[in-house]
Amino acid sequence: MNKSDRMHRVAAIIVNLVPYHHARWNACAVAGVAETHLVELTDRDEFKVLEFSSEASFARHTLFPKGKGDHGPAESEELAGTMSKTLDSIRPDVVCVSGWGLSVSLAAMKWAAARSVPIVMLSESNEFDESRSAIKEFIKRRLVGLCSAGLAGGSPQADYLVKLGLPRERVFKGYDVVDNRFFTEEARMYRDGSSELGETKRPYFLACARFGKKKNLPGLIRAFARYRQLAKSATLFDLLIAGDGEERAEIERTIQEYGASDYVHLIGAKGYTDLPAYYAHAGAFIHASTTEQWGLVVNEAMASGLPVLVSNRCGCAADLVKEGENGWTFDPTDEEKMVELMLKISGDETRRREMGIRSREIIAEWGPDRFASGVKAAVESALVAPRKKACLIDRLILNLLTSR
Repeated sequence: MNKSDRMHRVAAIIVNLVPYHHARWNACAVAGVAETHLVELTDRDEFKVLEFSSEASFARHTLFPKGKGDHGPAESEELAGTMSKTLDSIRPDVVCVSGWGLSVSLAAMKWAAARSVPIVMLSESNEFDESRSAIKEFIKRRLVGLCSAGLAGGSPQADYLVKLGLPRERVFKGYDVVDNRFFTEEARMYRDGSSELGETKRPYFLACARFGKKKNLPGLIRAFARYRQLAKSATLFDLLIAGDGEERAEIERTIQEYGASDYVHLIGAKGYTDLPAYYAHAGAFIHASTTEQWGLVVNEAMASGLPVLVSNRCGCAADLVKEGENGWTFDPTDEEKMVELMLKISGDETRRREMGIRSREIIAEWGPDRFASGVKAAVESALVAPRKKACLIDRLILNLLTSR
């Protein structure tokens, strides 16, 4: 069998396998989009509850088992050598890299550029998610210029790839998806069952985030404390926050300062199989980040049938939140607006139910099947595009970035 007779072989580069990676790439493999090889830097995650292993239809290659992620034990030369050896053994027709800022992605791009193997850029970055500088944007344009096609999270992310130099006709959407069926079915099971949560028996808003500064959890707690002062007793919600991280002490101080200990519950980091129970019993989901490339927890909440309140600085907001239909967006620095929306959504149970139904309808268009079709389109586009050649400046940039 010659190369033109067989299924295309794709190597997808990630840091470590988590559930949404599994759902996406398994959908590709099951649909026969390509012979799929998932190349991960490590099989470990900063949050152990996110580590994931399951039977799959793709091949899984771990460069550094039991490593520590993108800042783990692999020195740059060791990473480059291990990546080259792995990709040489796979012999992919196309390499799909997860963004331009990860050492594992850059190592794969360097390998592909040296061998004229087409690169598909998988990107959830948008123009407003971080501060921009001329030198960083120049470097990004050079890296994106080495790619033959792109798969973006949604509309803002696609626009940014085009701005960085990819032709519009070779940029596709659908990168940021989760296993909708899992969350829909699990949440329905918990709603239909008699199980109760131990944290509270009252209705609640749910937030789920790593405890970093950009997640704006102190701002959310301040807004929620004000909401509790203004809401009618019959519609009072609690606030459950799932997650953990370096800002926990600041979050706990804010809860104490605003006298919210009785109705703000920090429930810790929850694993993939634990989350549906919390989505199932929530009244609404709220995501208050000051900056966010996408926000996959919003996908999960919508698949679970929840109305959503989402910061307009989240990359998913433009595609997933339909104002007044399945929720609302807000400026994360405007705490009074957050209060207003909490009051609006907690005070109308019928509207919440209707919005939850609309959430499921909207997110149905953003599932693993869409990711698979997007990968298929991007791979086919990359294979027929003119082959990219790295010029001297491109090679210098790649050498510099992979030697950090």
